[in-house]
Amino acid sequence: MPLNSQAIYPAADPEFINFPSRRSTVHSTKGIVASTQPLASQAGIRILREGGNAADAAVAVAAALNMTEPGSTGIGGDCFCLFYEAKTRKVHALNGSGRSGANVTLDLIRKDLGIPEDQVGSIPMTSVHAVTVPGAAAGWVDTVQRFGSGKLSLEQILAPAIELGEEGFPVSELSSTFWHNSEHTIRKASPNFVEMLKKDPTAPAGCRVPKPGEIFKNPTLANTFRLLAKNGKKGFYEGPVAEALVKVVQDLGGHLTLEDLKSHAELGSEAPDAISLKFRGQGVGENHEGDEGVELWEHPPNGQGIVALMALGILQELEKAGKIPKFRPQDHNSAEHIHAVVEALRIAFADANWWVTDPIVENVPTKELISEAYLAERAKLFDPSKASEILDHGSPAHNHSDTVYFACADSEGNGMSFINSNYGGYGTAIIPQGCGFTLQNRGANFSLRKDHPNVFKPGKRPYHTIIPAMITNPSDGSLHTVYGVMGGFMQPQGHVQVLLNTLVFQLTPQAALDAPRVCIGAGMPDQSNKNRGLDRTVYLEEGVKPEVAVKLEEMGHKVAIVKGHQRGLFGRGQVIRCHEEDGQVVWSAGSDPRGDGAAMPL
Repeated sequence: MPLNSQAIYPAADPEFINFPSRRSTVHSTKGIVASTQPLASQAGIRILREGGNAADAAVAVAAALNMTEPGSTGIGGDCFCLFYEAKTRKVHALNGSGRSGANVTLDLIRKDLGIPEDQVGSIPMTSVHAVTVPGAAAGWVDTVQRFGSGKLSLEQILAPAIELGEEGFPVSELSSTFWHNSEHTIRKASPNFVEMLKKDPTAPAGCRVPKPGEIFKNPTLANTFRLLAKNGKKGFYEGPVAEALVKVVQDLGGHLTLEDLKSHAELGSEAPDAISLKFRGQGVGENHEGDEGVELWEHPPNGQGIVALMALGILQELEKAGKIPKFRPQDHNSAEHIHAVVEALRIAFADANWWVTDPIVENVPTKELISEAYLAERAKLFDPSKASEILDHGSPAHNHSDTVYFACADSEGNGMSFINSNYGGYGTAIIPQGCGFTLQNRGANFSLRKDHPNVFKPGKRPYHTIIPAMITNPSDGSLHTVYGVMGGFMQPQGHVQVLLNTLVFQLTPQAALDAPRVCIGAGMPDQSNKNRGLDRTVYLEEGVKPEVAVKLEEMGHKVAIVKGHQRGLFGRGQVIRCHEEDGQVVWSAGSDPRGDGAAMPL
């Protein structure tokens, strides 16, 4: 297929990077998988080797990640994906997110939570009322049916994950850390906690968190996968899994019903049009004069991918207006660069935290929010010399990286950008008996404020943080990059920074992930009033120069440096870059060092 034949990155001076790449970029001409777990990446490679395509491999990776990293993802959560179809050069979207119960009202939720009428309140992350219908199972089935090669059955695709569950696997370092941090929550959430812990007669209740390198088996989850593989959606949304799910939810005071699950399976995953914005790459000096740039694709609301498009569009408008310079490679993570990115993100989040919700239930002005005229108007809020005040409709936010993002590419030139999540860690940590997975807490993202677009309603999907991304070349529609960064409200921030690292600052796929990142805000999007508990901190990852932090503080930013394991705040990403060399497609991939994973070639 015709591709942009330009090398994937021009020569760049590494001396200005105060955080050198610790891994090499991985290359392949046949296919590649990048994820946070090597065993999950191997599962995807196995499916490619057996004749599957990038979509088939993605579902195998998603299931294997549920086994190996249950503190981030699972079949009890939701998924979104973007699929690049090489034959048509089209980007397709799939929304695998679930809805609230059809018979659950705002008044009922508020009553159950004991929220007084004069308070807005929120749904706690550990509450059974945060459980929405899991969309991942249907999303996996629909991904294979709509985008798969047709050469492999679902049973073959889920086989690697089933084997991991039945035969056991050695637990990785960070996965064990996440497990340890959530042990109390798992034990407290439901009576079935033993299914997610390792048997040990010397431990409380005869079980404990597995340590790094120890073998963990999850035969009950393997059985859940077998039922899905054999019976399709009915294997999850009807029968013993569905019955166990509804029972534990209702026993804990929740209101999901068997009919809610069956209805989701019948509706299937939504296939909306992907949204995009053309980005010129901010000039990058003489090397890009006349370059048409790239087109960034994101999943539309109820996901927050629109934040990345808005922020990049605002940066583009600021450059056109002369309010920011054409950043050069040596400007990477300078105070001027970080200030511009932070302020553009704050403006984008201010709108998204109000408008992003279920577009089937509410009117979401998606096209208007990313229009050139609107972004140019919003860019006027930017002050190049100082930090902004709190903006209308909320503030940026973040939580820890409790999601899995992964990327797959195959020998036919197809690319898959896939993200699957429980939302916060193990979600609610509620486990349906005999099923081996935890239920998500995505419903905590609903607003309980009656006049808010994202207010809780029956049969509605909430604001979603998980977002896949993809880049194409506008001239011919060829694939440029499959990428994403997981981590709650960090995700669009990571999308912007990794894209700039690649296009503007000319870093390799691996170095673009290794470079220190910035994260703004803390907590959930403000849904009551613009002064409640807002964290205006700009979090800088270790490796950003100390003088940059000083300069940002002089501009009015509150700055904090984040080190060690706390760097998980900045998300964990994967990048697969595509270019042509001697008539062959070459895949070049990087995997985030903030995770346990790796990029693996076929």
